[in-house]
Amino acid sequence: MYLPSFSLKGKLAFVTGATKGIGRAISLAFAESGADLILVSRTESELDNVKEEAKRYGGNVYTVCGDVNNYESIMAKMDDMIGMRPLDIFVNNVGMNIRSKAVDVTESEWNQIVDTNMKSAFFLAQGAAKRMQHNKNAKIINISSVGGHVALRTGVVYAMTKSAIIQMTKNLALEWGEYGIRVNAIGPWYFPTALTERLLENEEYKKEVVSRTPLGRVGKLEELAGTAVFLASDASNYITGQTLFVDGGMTIYGF
Repeated sequence: MYLPSFSLKGKLAFVTGATKGIGRAISLAFAESGADLILVSRTESELDNVKEEAKRYGGNVYTVCGDVNNYESIMAKMDDMIGMRPLDIFVNNVGMNIRSKAVDVTESEWNQIVDTNMKSAFFLAQGAAKRMQHNKNAKIINISSVGGHVALRTGVVYAMTKSAIIQMTKNLALEWGEYGIRVNAIGPWYFPTALTERLLENEEYKKEVVSRTPLGRVGKLEELAGTAVFLASDASNYITGQTLFVDGGMTIYGF
């Protein structure tokens, strides 16, 4: 059989921000593809809901309730649940934004965005890699944004952190390749998430977004989730250090 497997059967996947938007879509797609899951979120009731959805596909589902900024606690809780079982897939999904103009950004806003989008992403990836070093076929997927590649009206600090994720992806791929850890990123454009729903309710704004998208529409979450399954599966084994923009063609010319 020449076609590599897209199945995640028997693999253990760890997803942060797993209960809403992109994280939820990826978690359920992984479950449908056969993976066991470790789901991380700050809200226990939402974790319970996604856990029940994911369990319908027959795999094991573990949940960790906590803030990604407490990354050491999250990794410790994960270890308590899975023991010595190797970690196969880690998705660095959690992100937040405060849409202040550059002249209005406060130090508090800076710290919130940088700590959540960049600092926690690095240390969680580091923690995952320590648990993947002997795996020889592990995958780390960082969620960046087209805002890390082209200039957008997203807020300068958010854009800086997402650009940093793209560069972090390259450096970690270079350093951790010797362990067989593939590190890639996904750069979404507009999808229906908590970060974008209010913007997309503005018809004029949505019209402008769509006008800058060659495919002429906002993305569907399952279209992004499929990309994550590909990057997590054996089908992407010779891909590392890359950012795959799932953007309907938007980054062809920016916004």
